Amino acid sequence: MKSIIAIFFALFIAGCASYNGEGLKPGISASEDVLQLMGKPAMSLRNADGSMLLAYPHGPSGFVTFMVKINSKGVMTNLENVLNVRHFGLIRAGMSKDDVLRILGPSQPIWTVYFKRRDELVWEWRYCDDSYLATRFDVLFDNTSGKVRSTQSNPEYSGQMRLSCGREN
Repeated sequence: MKSIIAIFFALFIAGCASYNGEGLKPGISASEDVLQLMGKPAMSLRNADGSMLLAYPHGPSGFVTFMVKINSKGVMTNLENVLNVRHFGLIRAGMSKDDVLRILGPSQPIWTVYFKRRDELVWEWRYCDDSYLATRFDVLFDNTSGKVRSTQSNPEYSGQMRLSCGREN
C-alpha cells in the first residue's frame, strides 16, 4: 500500500512539474509534445494563418498562465507566462473579449462579475507582481458592446497584511 501511495505521489509531482512546459524547445517541439507534457489546455484558439494559441492557467490559486504558440506546421514557437505587467500593458480600451483572450488567456470564472447598474462585465486574473506580492488584474468590459472600457490592478490582502507570493515562472 505504501508503494502505491509513493507511486501516485511521484506521478502527481511529475504532472505538476511538467505543467510549465519545462523541456519543450521552441522551433523543435511539436504540438503533440506540448499536449503530452502539459496536458489538455484550458483554451485553444486558431488564428487565420492556421497557427494556434493554447492557454494553461494555474488559477484560481496560482499566479501564472502559460500561453503556448503553435505554428501552422504544428511546431511550438513560443511558451511564456502572460500574467505580467508587460502583457497587461497590451490591453487597451476598445479591444474585444477575443483580443483579451489571445493576450491573457481565460480569466477564472469564479472571479467573473457582472455589475448591472454599470452594464459592466469584469474578468480577473491573479498574478505575482514585481515585488513578489499577490495582485489581481481586472479588465472591465462594456457588456453591451463587449469592448474593453478600462483595466485596473488591486493588491490582495488578508486582514491588514498584503499577501506575498512565490514565483512559479
